[in-house]
Amino acid sequence: MNRPGVASVLDDMDMANMADAVNAPDAAGAAAPVQIDVLILEDSRFDVELLGEALSAALPQARTHVVRDESGFVAALGERSHALILSDYELPGFSGAEALAIAQRVAPETPFVFVSGVIGEDNAVELLKRGATDYVSKGRLARLPVVLERALQEAADRRAKRVAEFQLQVANETFREAESRRLALMELGDRIRDIDDPAEIAYVASAMLGQRLGVDRAGYGLVDKAAETISIDRDWTAPGVASLAGLLHFRDYGSYIEDLLRGVTVAFADARLDPRTRDNADALDAITARAVVNMPLTERGGLVGLLYLNHGQAREWTRDELDFVRETGDRVRSAIARREAQIELQAFAESLERQVEERAAELEAAREQLRQSQKLEAVGQLTGGLAHDFNNLLAAISGSLELMRRRGLDGKPAEMERYIGVAQGAVKRAAALTHRLLAFSRRQTLEPKPLNANRLVSDMEELLRRTLGPQISLEVVAAVGLWNVHADPSQLENALLNLCINARDAMPEGGKLVIETANRWVDVRTAQERDMPTGQYVSLTVSDNGVGMTPEVVARAFDPFFTTKPIGMGTGLGLSMIYGFAKQSGGQVRIYSELGKGTSVSLYLPRHDEQEEAASEPVEATLAPRADQGDTVLVVDDEPALRMIIVEVMRGLGYATLEAADGAGALRILQSPRQRIDLLVSDVGLPGGMNGRQVADAARTARPGLKVLFITGYAENAVLSHGHLDRGMHVMTKPFEMDVLARRVKALIESR
Repeated sequence: MNRPGVASVLDDMDMANMADAVNAPDAAGAAAPVQIDVLILEDSRFDVELLGEALSAALPQARTHVVRDESGFVAALGERSHALILSDYELPGFSGAEALAIAQRVAPETPFVFVSGVIGEDNAVELLKRGATDYVSKGRLARLPVVLERALQEAADRRAKRVAEFQLQVANETFREAESRRLALMELGDRIRDIDDPAEIAYVASAMLGQRLGVDRAGYGLVDKAAETISIDRDWTAPGVASLAGLLHFRDYGSYIEDLLRGVTVAFADARLDPRTRDNADALDAITARAVVNMPLTERGGLVGLLYLNHGQAREWTRDELDFVRETGDRVRSAIARREAQIELQAFAESLERQVEERAAELEAAREQLRQSQKLEAVGQLTGGLAHDFNNLLAAISGSLELMRRRGLDGKPAEMERYIGVAQGAVKRAAALTHRLLAFSRRQTLEPKPLNANRLVSDMEELLRRTLGPQISLEVVAAVGLWNVHADPSQLENALLNLCINARDAMPEGGKLVIETANRWVDVRTAQERDMPTGQYVSLTVSDNGVGMTPEVVARAFDPFFTTKPIGMGTGLGLSMIYGFAKQSGGQVRIYSELGKGTSVSLYLPRHDEQEEAASEPVEATLAPRADQGDTVLVVDDEPALRMIIVEVMRGLGYATLEAADGAGALRILQSPRQRIDLLVSDVGLPGGMNGRQVADAARTARPGLKVLFITGYAENAVLSHGHLDRGMHVMTKPFEMDVLARRVKALIESR
């Protein structure tokens, strides 16, 4: 079977980690081939051999690691990373579903493909929603190359997206830091421009450096090369750190003076490890200088000053930090030199004036010469300072633009918005998948609402295309002006997904699947034929050109547990659940099929005149409503983190808030006669043998009419009486926004 796409997928795999392996020559001088580590969880030696043969044909580069039980699987995940995980569904003492849960925790980015003969379509759909990449029947291993190609491609796409997001974050952080430092240098220039005292100029710059870089000490000193000393007038120190003001001998702290004399910056992260200082590390520790930067400042090629940073703990110095220190040092030395020149000029002028006063034949000429000299010097100092500052600004701007250009090229900025959109969409789809999972398992209270089938199909199209695979061509024919219906969106999504999976399985060699919507008028004759009331309906039809069904199979298709699939490949509940959902929603399902030509399944739902609720859009944040004086809430949840968050939110809004981790603890509080409680907020599933509904019922015997808000990951029908709650009882499904919870709590307490 021709599989040109597999190679291209391999080329994209984990480029950051595999580039060296791909490009490094082997012993013969040729490029080493890329190996693909594949973890196989399978207890049958015979199936391992069959799967190994199929895998070798699909991925010649594959290196397999076979495990047969839970301990081997967990150990293999801990030993190394894998490009793929292939797992059986049923294992002795273990299951593929448990293996998927472990893999989601340990290696969530690794594609997980089920290869089983007994997985069944209902289990397969649920496992896909839990994070499985795909599944392949052991009887249809010819489909394995296509599944592997898609799994590897999706993994490569996820890695590329993460790299792009990381590059964007790095570019943004680097730009922000560069901009912050540029502004800091500009501010420093403004501050020291009008300072007359050179020592004050050095201190202001040192304080800026010390505070921005978070060190213990920063300062500036004058160097005597012959005596190998540094004279420090004043330095900046963090609270509790002593100053080094005075005269210090470099040799007392190591041999790095030799590097400074050559104009080399001395920077070490740990004095105990640097060969120049390790013998003098105790002396450096004594002055809170275990990590040091000594930046030599030169003039006419000679060392004249030193800008230094000290830190009492070991720390690394980044290139950006050293560059920032260098730019600061240049400005400090330039400003000090400028001011020293001005002082020298002023002293020279005063000396000349004294000489002129002593020599009145020569006063006018000397004065004129002095004025010209002063003007020229002043102009030179002014233009030099402006040129220096302006060039620094240009350099900073140019460097920032160059950095943005490089990061933009690396990160492909034109695609950044699309990647961000994909990530946001993935989060929304993940939440939707969770709700579909709960609805599919009949663990969620039905929440019918006005909806438009065209929008629902459009929202699911990407998921459906991934589920169908490249061998199935999907076409959507959406009716113009389609009426709305009143149904549970999650149940309708599950119905459509099940119909599409059935159609895919009916086209083992590939084919075409069409999803069509339409407005239907059902008259008396049609209503009798299709066993449904007359009226206006919206139809949602899924058609395929697969193997089709015989009239006998069509007649029994909606019977529970009836299936034509091999043993272990289906329970026969899919169509019966769709039928039940349609009937409960006031509609109907009908099948038309011809053996060898294909099948069409039409879902009919009654027309609904209310408008569909607008899609959720970001809205301006509003303050959550605050509690009235004395309002008291009891929060019961066995998840400590969630309970803590809810309690803190409630208390922050002014509620007197009590908490319990289980039913017994909650009842102890509820049965206290003097304790005021306005609302019980309880999880449904609680440990200790007492669920949230039982806690609420017991509480109401002592507190009749107590308001109750159940919060749950799924609304257990048995506990919540199939969605029919007693008066004053309400339910919210996790996850939910805290502001939404706050508004719900406020509304329930006020509805007295």
